[in-house]
Amino acid sequence: MTTGMENCAKPLFTFGIIADIQFADIDDGFNFKRSRKRYYRNSLRLLHNAQKRWTADTVKPRFILQLGDIIDGFNKRHDASERALETVMKEFDSSPVEVHHVWGNHEFYNFSRDTLMRSVLNSTTDSEAGGGHLSSCEIYAYHFSPAPKYRFVVLDAYDVSLLGREESSLKYQQAIAILKAHNDNEDLNHPPAPVGMEQRFVKFNGGFSQDQLDWLEGVLSLADNKLERVTIVSHLPIHPSSTEPICLAWNYDALLSILQAHKSVVCFMAGHDHDGGYHRDDSGVHYLTLEGVIETPPDSDAFGTVSVYEDRMFLKGYGRMSDRILMYP
Repeated sequence: MTTGMENCAKPLFTFGIIADIQFADIDDGFNFKRSRKRYYRNSLRLLHNAQKRWTADTVKPRFILQLGDIIDGFNKRHDASERALETVMKEFDSSPVEVHHVWGNHEFYNFSRDTLMRSVLNSTTDSEAGGGHLSSCEIYAYHFSPAPKYRFVVLDAYDVSLLGREESSLKYQQAIAILKAHNDNEDLNHPPAPVGMEQRFVKFNGGFSQDQLDWLEGVLSLADNKLERVTIVSHLPIHPSSTEPICLAWNYDALLSILQAHKSVVCFMAGHDHDGGYHRDDSGVHYLTLEGVIETPPDSDAFGTVSVYEDRMFLKGYGRMSDRILMYP
């Protein structure tokens, strides 16, 4: 649905969104099940298309949300992780727009958590995010306010995970206990069931620690008091109706209960499920899963520009990303 929304009154601000670029300088391949083609080199060209569009927009985006999996895990086995990241960041750096990076499973296939904390993918050092990060140096979560009455929260969906955690760490031990309780496969990337919610208990997913949930509760309580509108972003989706079960965060239900208890929350955005998805719950919160660049054919695109208004957000999608009017609850 377009309804000419992009031609109406000037928005308060706009931002770009893109997910699952997964660039690698290798030939095209297939996903884990060999059911979908992946266009590793072409993903850089599609990022270029997005940058070109955002640069040409009459209202320039205030920032870009990069929702995780910026380079593919194949880079690691080719000893090309640093080179691939530099290639993608050069494309992002072609414009002066601030980029907020989310961490997904492919970030952890390529780099340790300590390395990521010291890398260009740590957006907590950005000016707008100053002071808004979770004080624990082990958790990559922060919030920022690009305009009065509007706040964005970046969450760490691999806080409790086998990915990026040392085997001796408490969170690794918590993660392995969670997986072993639900998944008895030798290969933990293989789902424990062919269908249903149990599919989410796989190694390439993760969950949110209680410390992170408590921190989020505090951020949202303050936002409620300030009458702010909050958009939350994570690599992993958290609403079962917005994605396939195999892509859900392990403790999605704990996060859902927090979001639905705070009137400030208007939208949750995620990547990971390359097909994308959308759901609006009974309280009016939007759960938006963005289509992945990596499985987008060369003749299409997969990015969007979100225009923020007093009573709604409007997503203008390009290529296989749909237009959406996101009315506030």
